[in-house]
Amino acid sequence: MPTDFYNMSKNKLSKFADMESYPHVFQAAAVATDPTPFELRGRWNEAFFHNSNPIVLELGCGRGEYTVGLARLFPDKNFIGVDIKGARMWTGATESLQEGLANVAFLRTHIEFIDRFFAPGEVAEIWLTFSDPQMKKATKRLTSTYFLERYRRFLEPGGTVHLKTDSNFLFTYTRCMVEANRLPVAFSTEDLYHTLAATEDGEVRSILGIQTYYEQQWIARGLTIKYLKFRLPREGALQEPDVEIELDDYRSYNRSKRSGLEKSK
Repeated sequence: MPTDFYNMSKNKLSKFADMESYPHVFQAAAVATDPTPFELRGRWNEAFFHNSNPIVLELGCGRGEYTVGLARLFPDKNFIGVDIKGARMWTGATESLQEGLANVAFLRTHIEFIDRFFAPGEVAEIWLTFSDPQMKKATKRLTSTYFLERYRRFLEPGGTVHLKTDSNFLFTYTRCMVEANRLPVAFSTEDLYHTLAATEDGEVRSILGIQTYYEQQWIARGLTIKYLKFRLPREGALQEPDVEIELDDYRSYNRSKRSGLEKSK
């Protein structure tokens, strides 16, 4: 076994061992085969955060930069980063623990099962930061009807969804989804940092100015960052947009190779 591979594997095992001891990390990767109800479902505020502040999720949190960054900005809100890749999550989990951020938690699980962890109305907002655009299969996109229906099960009525992405495909798809279902849009831009440079709203600049590790790489490559904020009412049937969308013509860091198709629905 090559030394670098051995060291990388050992490092991952060490990170997993660390997180097993972290009081703010909950590992439920086997939820698909475990019928036991999650102990904090409907009790996050009461049993873990010990307050009644709004709960905000970051789905696909990666290293947790947004989860931790938002927690620093808003001590009057509670933030939970969700991802299946624990070795990445370790970074934000360790940083928040060392800083003593009492309004941060991390949940290691598959996002397909996210509604098993939160009760109706328990979550106020969702952040989707640089999600894989999943150009081949609509149901895997985190803004598809497949996932939006799940979010509805635990978001408060009219709860907010934030999408921040480098992918023109995912941004366009989500915008078409929002338009097709007449979801209320609070903010939309195809060039976030150009827009931020023109705004005088310090809070908006602070929130949207948080940059993940991979976002910095994409900005360095000259890619524009897109942002869409919309509300998700509980009522009404959701439908997929009947449109053809140009695929992204680049391969993002740590993402599977783009589809060979020229269009996607």
